[in-house]
Amino acid sequence: MTRATKIVATLGPASSDPDVLERLLRAGVDVVRLNFSHGSADDHIARARLVRAAAEHVGKPVALMADLQGPKIRVGRFVEGRVMLEPGARFVLDAARTEAGDVGGVGLDYKELPRDVRPGDTLLLNDGLIKLTVEEVRGEQVVTRVVLGGELGNNKGINKAGGGLTAPALTAKDMDDIRTAMAFQAEYVAVSFPKSATDMEMARQLANVAGEASRHKPSMIAKIERSEAIPQLEAILKASDGIMVARGDLAVEVGNAAVPALQKKMIRMAREMDKVVITATQMMESMILAPVPTRAEVSDVANAVLDGTDAVMLSAETAAGRYPVETVEHMHLIALEAERAEDVALDADFVNRHFGRIDMAIAMGALFTAHHLGCKAIIALTESGSTALWMSRHNIKVPIYGLTSQPVTQRRMTLYRNVCPILMPKVADRDDALRQAEALLVARGVLRPGDTYAITCGEPMGYPGGTNMLKVGQVG
Repeated sequence: MTRATKIVATLGPASSDPDVLERLLRAGVDVVRLNFSHGSADDHIARARLVRAAAEHVGKPVALMADLQGPKIRVGRFVEGRVMLEPGARFVLDAARTEAGDVGGVGLDYKELPRDVRPGDTLLLNDGLIKLTVEEVRGEQVVTRVVLGGELGNNKGINKAGGGLTAPALTAKDMDDIRTAMAFQAEYVAVSFPKSATDMEMARQLANVAGEASRHKPSMIAKIERSEAIPQLEAILKASDGIMVARGDLAVEVGNAAVPALQKKMIRMAREMDKVVITATQMMESMILAPVPTRAEVSDVANAVLDGTDAVMLSAETAAGRYPVETVEHMHLIALEAERAEDVALDADFVNRHFGRIDMAIAMGALFTAHHLGCKAIIALTESGSTALWMSRHNIKVPIYGLTSQPVTQRRMTLYRNVCPILMPKVADRDDALRQAEALLVARGVLRPGDTYAITCGEPMGYPGGTNMLKVGQVG
């Protein structure tokens, strides 16, 4: 394994060809995102099958992430598909309007907007490119004045500066989409616009019920894109398996200048709470059209890596861009260079830390031991993947290998930073398992004669959460 930071790529028209998809996986994609804002249930099921087949053909574990659409907080459609709004012009957002819009106003997909705003509020449309000030609310009409004009197209998004829109995180469509995601056993479900832990708890319950027939329980990712989510971040993290720093809608609500510091805070907090974190939105945006990234994009990806993110995500770059494979190749190289510059201050991570669980203490002991002995690898024999996850929360130059007999666990671990997930046969005897683990890494060229390694497992074998043993081995 050469790269610790994982790459999430969005599947779309530019990447749905089997040959292109296989090239993306070989270039370094670890997790494939299915964007449920587009396509039917049958489309997503077909694409999931396509990813599973490509991963098997390439010979690498790849996780699937079902990204829910969330509430449609958008304007309606226009007669000519778009209008040009001039600064100072009056523009009416009308929840009751059914006919197509024009330069004077447009209907709303989000019917609750008149109840959510008051005079003086600022509305930001089309990712903040258009700015409106609310002058008055007349029944179902929100009368605004254009402050920052420009072209407004069909179904563009609406944000309220500072937050305050009451749209629920889970819509009826999302509930149907969760059932679809469980039909192909997505390893991750990303929930759009959660405002509280309750939103995530509800989504988890729905996913667990939908996956009950196949005994599948996905990991839940909270997309942090509402200003209301920031004060609730700790509670949301506790209710989730990870978060996505969704910088697009979040930047529109809190302002672009606030996002870099929030990104660092979210990554730090997620790692401290043993959760995974994905950094997303416009990371390599210019490569939708250009064959190379800008220097600013290179710095953006590198800084996310240096902050400690588990993964960096590509959206339109791989879904609809001209250079999907080249984008992944560039992101791979940027992450590698950033990781080479990382400092390891592992000892400081253990100061005043209390480990209330045996398996957590064993995981931390493996890190400490491997770091100071200069081990070539850390091996975690794991059923659930938890031991590998805890190890991956700390910067260490020693690669972590998560060995499991569970294919779902193997795919789930593809998102964990610095963890290489490997499938191995289920072995009941501890000593046999230890021997097989060493032989597996020797066969892969990870370990050579004379190399030392740290290995953790549970005794008796095969029980999730049962890690209770740490051993230092040396290849004979």
